[in-house]
Amino acid sequence: MSQRMLRGMAAGLGALVSLGSMAGCGTDGQVQKVTSIKIGVTVYDQYDTFVSQMMTDFNEYAAEQEEQTGIAINVEVYNAAGSQSTQNSQVEEMLDAGCNVICVNLVDRTEPTTIIDMAEKNNVPVIFFNRELVEEDLERWDRVYYVGAKAFESGIMQGEIAADAFKENPDADKNGDGVFQYVVLEGEAGHQDAIVRTEYAVSTIIDNGVEVEKLAYGIANWNRAQAQTKMTQMLAEYDGEIELVIANNDDMALGAIDALKTSHLNRADRPGASDLSREEWPVVVGIDGTDVGLAAVASGEMVGTVYNDKEGQAQAMLDLAYALSVGDTLDDLNLENGKYIRLPYSKVGSRDVKNYMK
Repeated sequence: MSQRMLRGMAAGLGALVSLGSMAGCGTDGQVQKVTSIKIGVTVYDQYDTFVSQMMTDFNEYAAEQEEQTGIAINVEVYNAAGSQSTQNSQVEEMLDAGCNVICVNLVDRTEPTTIIDMAEKNNVPVIFFNRELVEEDLERWDRVYYVGAKAFESGIMQGEIAADAFKENPDADKNGDGVFQYVVLEGEAGHQDAIVRTEYAVSTIIDNGVEVEKLAYGIANWNRAQAQTKMTQMLAEYDGEIELVIANNDDMALGAIDALKTSHLNRADRPGASDLSREEWPVVVGIDGTDVGLAAVASGEMVGTVYNDKEGQAQAMLDLAYALSVGDTLDDLNLENGKYIRLPYSKVGSRDVKNYMK
């Protein structure tokens, strides 16, 4: 059996919606009244910090929408635990349970075919989110959508944060050679977002006039504990040489910080510090703007992060799922090419981090 969390909500005011072929009419030809909808969600890993926080926001927005419309919104969230076959079975289960729409945080972005085919067979729309499938797969059926952001934008912003840190803080260039020696903590082997984030971060640093030298990289699967292990190994191999840590997400950046805290590269305790407190401490930059990531920026442990608008994505996905479920028009949802809803990233540093913290 799949592991899942079930959240159901009910409240307020009534609404009449013409459903056409989605819910149909009564036998007397009268339009039926929508009283409840069911949204199925499957995530690649419920312990991923960004995804977990996004789902919390999604449920909060569902409760608000329910209160405004009087239509009960039942949300079922499944954890695929890193298994694509498990996720496929979860989607089949959701379809059998009569979900009006399926939201999928793909385990393997190259393997959405089974899910799309099952959804099309049952005429149930699918919203993929956060982990973008390839464009050809998104075009397989006209009721397939994507909510997320453009990965390359986060890489560009991360590179800008790193370049600014090198140019504005002399201590960042520990050996004084004018070159930023860096290591990379990468999300997944072959994962498009990980590849793009790394590529654009490095190229942007160079484009900003900073010479770089790559020392090492490690695959940490978006995971804090794995990143700590990889960073500990890098510190042992490149003792004192690492000047920059590029992490594909905040959890891995925090894993690097965990490794630094237990290493001999001690950090002076300077409350509110926004730059490096010791020459030995490398610049650490992340992506996502999770609560813990923002806290690390506020404390000065992480120089900056790139805010991935989890609240905006959760709201957009809820709005799209609701409209698809009740047969509302999608005209007001700003769909790009009728398929995409993309939210912008933003850079976060010590000067403005409090604006992003709850």
